[in-house]
Amino acid sequence: MECQFLEIHVPSGLDLSQNTEYAAQAALWGIEGLPELGEIYPLGGSADRLGLVDHETGECLPAAMLPYCGRTLLEGLIRDLQAREFLYFKLYGKQCITPVAIMTSSAKNNHERITSLCERLRWFGRGQSSFQLFEQPLVPAVDAEDGQWLVMRPFAPVCKPGGHGAIWKLAHDKGIFKWFHDNGRKGATVRQVSNVVAATDLTLLALAGIGLHHGKKLGFASCKRSSGATEGINVLIEKKNLDGKWAYGLSCIEYTEFDKFGITRGPFSSNGLQADFPANTNILYVDLASAELVGSSENERSLPGMVLNTKKPIVYMDNFGDTHSVPGGRLECTMQNIADNFLNTYSSRCYKGVEDDLDTFMVYNERRRVTSSAKKKRKHADMSLHQTPEGSFLDILRNAYDILSQCDIKLPEIEGNDKYIDDGPPYLILLHPALGLLWEVTRQKFKGGSVSKGSELQIEVAEFLWRNVQLDGSLIIVAENVMGSTRIADNGESILQYGHRCGRCKLNNVKVLNKGIDWDCGDNTYWKHDVQWFEALKVILHGNAEFEASDVTLQGNHVFEVPDGHKLKITSGNSGLVVQLDPIEQNMMDTGSWHWNYKINGSHIVLELVEL
Repeated sequence: MECQFLEIHVPSGLDLSQNTEYAAQAALWGIEGLPELGEIYPLGGSADRLGLVDHETGECLPAAMLPYCGRTLLEGLIRDLQAREFLYFKLYGKQCITPVAIMTSSAKNNHERITSLCERLRWFGRGQSSFQLFEQPLVPAVDAEDGQWLVMRPFAPVCKPGGHGAIWKLAHDKGIFKWFHDNGRKGATVRQVSNVVAATDLTLLALAGIGLHHGKKLGFASCKRSSGATEGINVLIEKKNLDGKWAYGLSCIEYTEFDKFGITRGPFSSNGLQADFPANTNILYVDLASAELVGSSENERSLPGMVLNTKKPIVYMDNFGDTHSVPGGRLECTMQNIADNFLNTYSSRCYKGVEDDLDTFMVYNERRRVTSSAKKKRKHADMSLHQTPEGSFLDILRNAYDILSQCDIKLPEIEGNDKYIDDGPPYLILLHPALGLLWEVTRQKFKGGSVSKGSELQIEVAEFLWRNVQLDGSLIIVAENVMGSTRIADNGESILQYGHRCGRCKLNNVKVLNKGIDWDCGDNTYWKHDVQWFEALKVILHGNAEFEASDVTLQGNHVFEVPDGHKLKITSGNSGLVVQLDPIEQNMMDTGSWHWNYKINGSHIVLELVEL
């Protein structure tokens, strides 16, 4: 009814893994434009497939509360964002706090739990004023077999979140767009809480950089599809309108809608369409003014991508306390289909080169640098790790291998997922994103050495140097002040001040030998970083404490706890270790005795070690 002709084509987009120079430049645009960017998190989903339960109360929990790598998924989102802000500080010497809008819902007490978490963590050192939380409405669910309403008791329908597409209308109704505008923001990046790798390397920064620099209305971060994924696809839409004009734009098709476009949903489609089209990952850049125009419209445009999704089981409890799981669905709308409002029109049909001039765009990267989700609980007998916490954690380890293996550090490759199921991971490597965020920055802090099979490396410090370190066992370095210290602002809020009184650590020609993790312990949950140790070397840096070890072998179980305002230096002497604890000079208390100086050289960032 809306057009005479419609076709979908495979979009081209910028491949960040191939066009590396332009990708680096786009990432710099993203860093430079950080003061004009906001952040949007749609956290209202019920996440039934995770089966997450509070062990103390027995209550079901939303995805944002999943304990992952030692912290909740929501904490992981803020941690990634602060790493971008720390990178901005290191380059430009300015404090930047990005406003964050979070769409919650009443499902599983989502809104109350997220608010409580933010309050308990003192709003992550960002101040409550840098957050806006707004609730997504719930919609009634129907039985997939007979179309009848599902009810918990008479006149009480089973309700579930009605899809993240409500976010644009809600953002207008609740004043979120005005709030962003009042904070000087032109665009925003959007990511979902279950995708733990979305901020890996330069993907998110390049997406935002291109969107801001070229004045685009909407951008997608995409990658190759996985055959086992319940995910949509990004497409280039071409249609001839009733007025005779041709319209083009990038959009997406949800997996529930494949049948309408003749796309087979099997793992290997005979027509090849699934393999050709890239994945829709729900990582977006959006121009805020353009999104508000859609969200403020008084028609169906404000709720884009309306679908009746009957592909998931509906779990609910009736008035007798019995739990039911039945095939069902509810009317949902999808936030990414706001793109359908941003088509460009032409008087004649365009066959080639149309994508460069569109208001919508796409960047493409290797899959594990774009999306890997902790969406569903892995069943014990299931050999697939796709969209499980275990599978996404394995991708984090693979990314760590990609970083360190290019720093002349020898470490064993990570084998297939089936090896993980049988034996667990070959090692644990958890690197704080503020070590660089961009891999080219991180790699300048590491050089030489090795990580043996069965080892553990956890680095929670940004000002860090690794030179020829050989690790066989567990090495855990944790700083209280990873990126800076908090101060009390005029309004009484606790604010993280980047670069001020950071913890610091240098390792130069060091061997770390200990028994490390008890890999045979059946209670280990690696993706939670909940493990048992035989031995470990732990360095705990309080306040602005510094730790240095040079030309030494550190063997066995050690805990070096360095007090605020002090430097602990370890070297080798005639009778073993020489441990020297000295106060930091007063004129270095805020800046430290050394730091990394970040400079832009062309489209790249170059680090210089500055010792005072």
